[in-house]
Amino acid sequence: MSTAITIQQEKPIKRRKTESTKETFPVLEMTCAACAVSVESMLKSVPGVEDAGVNFANQSAWVQYDHSSVTPEALQNAVRSIGYDLVIDKENQEEVKEEAQRRHYLEIRQRTIWSSVLSLPVVIIGMFFMNMPYGNWIMMALATPVVFFFGRSFFINAWKQAKHRKANMDTLVALSTGIAWLFSTFNTIYPEFWHQRGLHAHVYFEAAAVVIAFISLGKLLEEKAKSNTSSAIKKLIGLQPKTVLLVGADGSTQEIPIANVKVNDLLLVKPGEKIPVDGSVIAGESYVDESMITGEPVPVAKKTGDPVFAGTINQKGSFQFTAEKVGTDTLLAHIIKMVQEAQGSKAPVQKLVDRIAGIFVPVVIGIAILTFISWMVLGGDNAFTHALLTSVTVLVIACPCALGLATPTAIMVGVGKGAENNMLIKDAESLELAHKVNAVILDKTGTITEGKPVVTDIIWNNSGAGHQLQQSILYTLEHQSEHPLAEAVAGHLFENGVKPVSLQRFESLTGQGVKGMYNGQPYFVGNKRLMEENGTMVDRQLAAQAGRLQEQAKTVIYFADGKELLAIIAIADKIKETSRQAIQALQKDGIAVYMLTGDNEHTAAAVAREVGITSYKAEVLPSYKAAFVKELQQAGKVVAMVGDGINDSQALAQADVSIAMGKGSDIAMDVAKMTLITSDLNSIPKALKLSRKTVSTIQQNLFWAFIYNIIGIPVAAGVLFPVNGFLLDPMIAGAAMALSSVSVVSNSLRLKAARL
Repeated sequence: MSTAITIQQEKPIKRRKTESTKETFPVLEMTCAACAVSVESMLKSVPGVEDAGVNFANQSAWVQYDHSSVTPEALQNAVRSIGYDLVIDKENQEEVKEEAQRRHYLEIRQRTIWSSVLSLPVVIIGMFFMNMPYGNWIMMALATPVVFFFGRSFFINAWKQAKHRKANMDTLVALSTGIAWLFSTFNTIYPEFWHQRGLHAHVYFEAAAVVIAFISLGKLLEEKAKSNTSSAIKKLIGLQPKTVLLVGADGSTQEIPIANVKVNDLLLVKPGEKIPVDGSVIAGESYVDESMITGEPVPVAKKTGDPVFAGTINQKGSFQFTAEKVGTDTLLAHIIKMVQEAQGSKAPVQKLVDRIAGIFVPVVIGIAILTFISWMVLGGDNAFTHALLTSVTVLVIACPCALGLATPTAIMVGVGKGAENNMLIKDAESLELAHKVNAVILDKTGTITEGKPVVTDIIWNNSGAGHQLQQSILYTLEHQSEHPLAEAVAGHLFENGVKPVSLQRFESLTGQGVKGMYNGQPYFVGNKRLMEENGTMVDRQLAAQAGRLQEQAKTVIYFADGKELLAIIAIADKIKETSRQAIQALQKDGIAVYMLTGDNEHTAAAVAREVGITSYKAEVLPSYKAAFVKELQQAGKVVAMVGDGINDSQALAQADVSIAMGKGSDIAMDVAKMTLITSDLNSIPKALKLSRKTVSTIQQNLFWAFIYNIIGIPVAAGVLFPVNGFLLDPMIAGAAMALSSVSVVSNSLRLKAARL
């Protein structure tokens, strides 16, 4: 037996009576997770701020504050005092943020390209032509702009962190490349210092330059992934028109900005236009495409008294309506807010490396200092020489290049592998969580089903000589009808080669169907009530067949000539051929599968029964879908939401793993962290398997990067010297650093051969 899901309503939160308000602001100039921590702590320290949170992924901050004692300008000044910026201009927030992100991305791209171009000859000279005339001077000339011009942001950000007694990956990059450059420059200008001591004056310009190039590449990949986080919000906002037609007291119309619309204003909507605000129809009739709100493919008939919603699209008729909810009170604005909040509550896996570096960096610096002191005390005759060499070697070998590449290289290969299998994976967060998924929520329309009404059956009362003419009359009536289901019938007959005829008269019967005259004979197409009102005889056998079709959740349309029923037509949103197979595969893996739909209970039960889902909920609003996701999460489930419509965007944003069907709306695809390029649900089990393999690769990469450091750093510090007299040359340390990066990249490339 199928069981309906009960969704518990959230209890209202009791709030203190204060002048408290909660606002979201874009944050500029953040480059790592540690930056987000700094901004958040600074905002929380402002008197009057009750709470705050900063999301590095979408470069935004939410602040709960008492607006009677603190202003947005005060928040902005606090953030600016530590080198970042807060956008408080509400009208142009997104534009300012988008422009800043665009400039930042272009800057990183230029830095990556030029640092790579200049580093290549340095590596070639340093590895293969070390003894060429003026080789060290050439390498210094090429490496210097890489380190101090194209890599200047690492030094600037490291200084910002140092001022607040913090350290991140930028600190380690700046220290290791800076010291390697200084040491190499000294050896280039004063090689005699080492020659007099019987040692060769090694230079490590290639290590310093390559580190900047590789880390810049990692930053570029990260920035590219982050750049798409706001596109869903922009498209949701784009659903609302910028101007509306205001109807005056004398019946004249005036075009005004949407921001000027007030409650109780009378507005006019023409065919093809988007409805600007929520309200109720006052005059006129039409069909409205509400799929972006309900997810259902069939446009809804609107007449006097019916509600209309912002962002939905008027189809064929004009109507006037009274504005009831405007601005931030509309259903569309509520969806936008919910998506923003759900997105802002997440932290991407890219922050992992920065968190690790926050601990790793001080430890490495401490080891380098301890190494220098130990050699100065215990080093004997060559104490300073060994102290300097070993401490620099520790910093060089501990370069975080392997750590920086561990995640993005695995993601790149994983995303490519997904694309080969019709899966677009947007970020590492979904990859990190997808393998833990134990609950999958499926939207019905467009996910389990095809998402468009099609004719499944036409049962004729006779197939005699007049059958062809009856088909032509039916086609002509439905072709002239404005009803959305009529388009499915007309399209089906047209595909089967049916030709139109000329009708003497055509009439649309609101809420019932259509009527036409052919050779003085009336013909009707519509619902059962239309047949009863016109005294049409319904054959008992056809009536029984109509009942069976309705039990299968199909809509039945009747075609009659005024005397008898000529045919019944069944229309349905067909279930995809692969849906049942995919759902069984998920259930076999121990994953609970749920279905949520805005459709009616009868249809929902039929579809659930057909595909083998025992838990479902019908007639749900977008907010209910998001609430159900949250309810499962609170019960300890890791939830994947699969949908294709704008109505799914709240739930997609709330879910741990969000999957959009590729033939769905752009907004669903933008909100979702994974998009199935195909409509085949079998891609979902494949996506979960790809997640397991990709996460395993990331973990292996991080493991080898750390093992390399755990073994390499003590050896670089000289722990083997008392045993066998071995001291690691900084040149070998630089090669080992490069080898660690190669091993990480090579391990990531193994994903290409994985079978899903």
